[in-house]
Amino acid sequence: MSSQKTLGILGGGQLGRLLLSASQNLLIPTLILDPSPTCPASQLLPSPSQHIVKPFTDAAAIMELAERGADVLTVEIEHVDVGALRGVMERYDGLEGRRKVEVHPDPGTIEVIQDKYKQKVFLRDAGCALGEFVEIPSGQKEEDAVKEATEGLGLPLMLKAKRLAYDGRGNYLLRSSEPSAISTALSALRGGTQKDLEIYAEKFVPFKAELAVMVVRSTTGQVKSYPCVETVQRDNICHLVWAPYPDSSAGDRARDVAEKAVAALGGAGIFGVEMFLLEDGSVLLNEIAPRPHNSGHYTLSIAPGASQFENHLRAVLGLPLGSTEIGEGCTAMINLVGSSSSSTSNAGSDSTSTTSNTLATPSLDTALSSQTTRALQTPGASVYLYGKAECRKGRKMGHVNVSGPSRGEVEGRVKFILGEASDATQSSSSEERAGAREGSKAAKKPLVGIVMGSDSDLPTMRGAAEVLKEFGVECEVTIVSAHRTTDRLVEYARSASPRGLHTIIAGAGGAAHLPGMLASITPLPVIGVPINNAGGGAGGGLGGVDALYSIVQMPKGIPVATVAINNSANAGLLAIRILSAVVPRLRGEMEDYMKRMERVVLGKVRRLEEVGWEGY
Repeated sequence: MSSQKTLGILGGGQLGRLLLSASQNLLIPTLILDPSPTCPASQLLPSPSQHIVKPFTDAAAIMELAERGADVLTVEIEHVDVGALRGVMERYDGLEGRRKVEVHPDPGTIEVIQDKYKQKVFLRDAGCALGEFVEIPSGQKEEDAVKEATEGLGLPLMLKAKRLAYDGRGNYLLRSSEPSAISTALSALRGGTQKDLEIYAEKFVPFKAELAVMVVRSTTGQVKSYPCVETVQRDNICHLVWAPYPDSSAGDRARDVAEKAVAALGGAGIFGVEMFLLEDGSVLLNEIAPRPHNSGHYTLSIAPGASQFENHLRAVLGLPLGSTEIGEGCTAMINLVGSSSSSTSNAGSDSTSTTSNTLATPSLDTALSSQTTRALQTPGASVYLYGKAECRKGRKMGHVNVSGPSRGEVEGRVKFILGEASDATQSSSSEERAGAREGSKAAKKPLVGIVMGSDSDLPTMRGAAEVLKEFGVECEVTIVSAHRTTDRLVEYARSASPRGLHTIIAGAGGAAHLPGMLASITPLPVIGVPINNAGGGAGGGLGGVDALYSIVQMPKGIPVATVAINNSANAGLLAIRILSAVVPRLRGEMEDYMKRMERVVLGKVRRLEEVGWEGY
């Protein structure tokens, strides 16, 4: 499909490169504005004429994008000349026969987001839930203002630069209100060179998890959001992203917060919304990026959904938005971040050449080279290198997306790529490693939880564990009493999905509340096994019918699959069928199991026919 509009992108870094790749897939004519002749995006351009080698803060260069035929301007970095973008819109306003040039997102939105303090004020006034923050006035009273902020907001205190702060730069966690500590913090923020840097202070938020949601809005008003993800930071830089966040209830709340925040901003495109999940389950907005975001890189490996880069293009060009569904299983994104500054190619980013389309020779430090090699050996992993000429400590050189049928499986693969597991077999699937099974003991990550109210139920529940073992599916077996260990029940149910379980088999007799209570807390499927506790004291005279009625008669909205009394083997088989939706090899093994049962019965048919009923 070819767009009739030409796209102009301000910035040619890694996001520009990935946007350009998506635009080429859609046959969208694209121009790049970036000061480096060997920037990552330039390496994909078919012609040097598509790259304006000038700063994206240069007003004349921004106007040149429009003069060269760009119909829509967008950004891969928000630190651009907003006044110049407004100037383009005024000159090319579509009136009196003039050509119309659109800018997305709206320059006003970019202006608000450029200044993190103004962004906070804007979002607070829009009714978004935020942590407490105060402005720190510059000048001789600055240290006194910081001291006052520590008294009002407490310690530790986050000090942040209003502008040009990203990937940990421009942030400082102040832990003491002593004058020497405050002076050190301010010096560290300014780095000895930014004397006019303006800052503000935020109350430190003791969060449970850092969440992110990508929200996309089209010029037509169509809005979609991707599922919530968890981001894991290392040295103030995003290290890992886990998609989706396993607590679907918290994820839904985060999507609501993100969509409300983006609704307050003008213009089209994709927005990266970062948030904090607190221990009480509430979600606080942190900040917004008006462009594709690091936390959305995992979308390059999702199916059937469109990536954040493709949907950004669809949005700003007025095309129908693609799906934001991410399919089954789990995807992790690993940032490939430089750990040293020793590797430099023959074409650095500060080259003074004005000739574009000259390929740099990307260089990775030893650690990144090792991670990339391991990723190429890992099933379900895709490597994306950005083509940056120089590897520096803290610089993002690429990323790896890793997908698999479960969080546990993907965790094993991620550990191997990071060098935390000794060999690739700990992260590969059955089809891709010497006949080993997915969910094998090598990964030690159970996919099914088997729980019962008492150890007296173990002989009955053993059948489920034996079935799972036969199919090579790891399980955990434990005791959880609905009435005697209520706190344990709640914790088990809440942690089951984050720990990588896909289903729970719960056996109970008598009142048999265990399966229903678990199902009321966890989003995972729960299979109930009614147990005949005759002689065991619980429901002794009813032969398990009491437990059967209790489990099967769940209220609307809290489903529990229920098997026959004492038939935990069927519960194990049902769990295998549920898992087969995300572990494809189990479908084939279930078919083989069914064929074996058929052969057994047909063998009995033949023998009965041969010897007759009297001799059978």
